[in-house]
Amino acid sequence: MTSTYSQPKPYNAGRWVVWTLYALLLFAAPLLFKSSLALTMLSQAGYLIIICLSYNILLGQGGMLSFGHAVYAGLGSFLAIHAMNLAAKGSFYIPLSLIPLVGGLSGLFFAALLGYVTTKKAGTTFAMITLGVGELVFAMSLMFPEFFGGEGGITTNRSYGKPVWGISFGPQIQVYYLIAAYCFVCTAAMYAFTRTPLGRILNAVRDNPERVEFIGYNPQRVRYYAFIIAGFFAGIGGGLAAINSEIVTAEVVSGVRSGSLLLFTFLGGATFFFGPIIGACLLVLALVLLSELSMAWLLYVGLIFLFMVMYAPGGIASLIMMNLRLAAFGKLRALWLPYLALAATGFAALMGAAAMVEMIYHLQLNSAVGPELKFMGLMLNATRPGTWLGAACVFLLGLGLFEVTRRRFRMQWSRIQDEIETELRRREAL
Repeated sequence: MTSTYSQPKPYNAGRWVVWTLYALLLFAAPLLFKSSLALTMLSQAGYLIIICLSYNILLGQGGMLSFGHAVYAGLGSFLAIHAMNLAAKGSFYIPLSLIPLVGGLSGLFFAALLGYVTTKKAGTTFAMITLGVGELVFAMSLMFPEFFGGEGGITTNRSYGKPVWGISFGPQIQVYYLIAAYCFVCTAAMYAFTRTPLGRILNAVRDNPERVEFIGYNPQRVRYYAFIIAGFFAGIGGGLAAINSEIVTAEVVSGVRSGSLLLFTFLGGATFFFGPIIGACLLVLALVLLSELSMAWLLYVGLIFLFMVMYAPGGIASLIMMNLRLAAFGKLRALWLPYLALAATGFAALMGAAAMVEMIYHLQLNSAVGPELKFMGLMLNATRPGTWLGAACVFLLGLGLFEVTRRRFRMQWSRIQDEIETELRRREAL
């Protein structure tokens, strides 16, 4: 008689489809978006996906709120760029395609060194220790210019050595495909980690460390191992960042960079594996596009984060999963019109508020060029009361309609959720 434990698991075709589509997306992205700006954004998104996923090993899977994760990606960048310079001088040879592993091993080393102390505590104490470690490393980056390069940072040339099969990594497209290859492999490896016994017990440490200790595991050791693994993948992302930009400055180990990783990982959805991927793409859009469109981009990012914490603490990934649940029960079609109404009224309120914010910034920072500014294809005069009155009316009208629409949507949402629960109970009774 064959034991049930020896039988192979059923073939999961859906998972293979998702991973195949992910690989095809990485391969085809530069073929669809051919501009130099798009290629730069895609390259940045590739290594930020790795770094955000590594951060989510701590935050989402382990419940460890870290304010210093950029330290391990940043130190990986510094060691990687030093290795590139040494290879260019002929001190030793290492192919550029292996430079990210230098960053990964560097991140692993520093995570093992600093993580032993950091992971002694959990919760708020852990967060404060990581904040202190991050500030310590950032202060050291200005104290040791021989290693960190001072305020100017360290530069390099990634096209060292002879081309192999015509690949010199000079053109950006070649660098992108190197980043894409590492992005796919690291994403798959971190997903595989979530399915391992260590990954499962890490979830248990997040949820109930006392029970984990009761069954014979050491929660501190589990956190420490996870911290090392996260540091390794963060270092790989840092090494790819050094290759992409060919310069590394002290900013890569700053608290601002760590805060950005935390904020956008949360926005993407820390409780889902694919959430940090969304967060990394949003981070690139904010850094490259939003920062160019408005001087008040940090204000907008802060407000978005505030509203997500208040109304969608699970991040964008949770919104996607909730709507997939509705689609599975055939209820999503009934919400298309309410969604459109929410989007239209919310957009109107946003445009009214943004117009007033842009006029305030214009008066404070650009008043010397005149009172007029261009906003969403319109010319606004920041000194005319009528312009302010119009923007305020659009904001208040949009906000009022949004609130009315939101209340109706909430009632309809509750009714649909009740119908789904009734259907689930009916299926369980069969």
